[in-house]
Amino acid sequence: MAGKAHPPPLESRLQPAPYTRTAIALHAAMALLMVAGFSVGLYMVGLPLSPLKLQLYSYHKWIGVTVAALLLLRVAWRIRHAPPPLPAAMPAWELSAAHANHLLLYLLMACVPLSGWLMSSAKGVTTVYLGLWPLPDVLARNEALGLFLQALHSILNYALLGLVSLHVAAALKHHFIDRDGLLGRMFRFKGARP
Repeated sequence: MAGKAHPPPLESRLQPAPYTRTAIALHAAMALLMVAGFSVGLYMVGLPLSPLKLQLYSYHKWIGVTVAALLLLRVAWRIRHAPPPLPAAMPAWELSAAHANHLLLYLLMACVPLSGWLMSSAKGVTTVYLGLWPLPDVLARNEALGLFLQALHSILNYALLGLVSLHVAAALKHHFIDRDGLLGRMFRFKGARP
């Protein structure tokens, strides 16, 4: 009959709703930068004082400032673009765990760069983004506070690493064990079936 709407094919109805391209790009950029920042940070702390170590500290700070800026964009984007819903078949505990993990990830993605900035300020070392734009020192020089913030920055980094590892493990579990198409919301696999 003319004018009658046909439902979408079954295959497209089974596919999970994807994230927007902007959300996917921000997710990928932040993930790559956090891996780079953690790797550089882990490597540089063991080096003796040298021009290389100082340069790596600058790179590490630049990565942190970029992650913080992208986080602001990501939060602004998420406020206006709700993420696709999680699969209805997920148990309530798993839904709660996923929401808690995401909330803690966002919190730590903010706290890690902030603690680094505060630490640099307390140690009297101004952060100069890309070697061009100095960030204001938000704390007066205080060596004891600087050492405390250094320890806090390290703890927060390892906590973030733990949460990211849990996030990745959960995504892989959904992809390979549950086969619910959840990972396809962020990574658009060709020919993927839920």
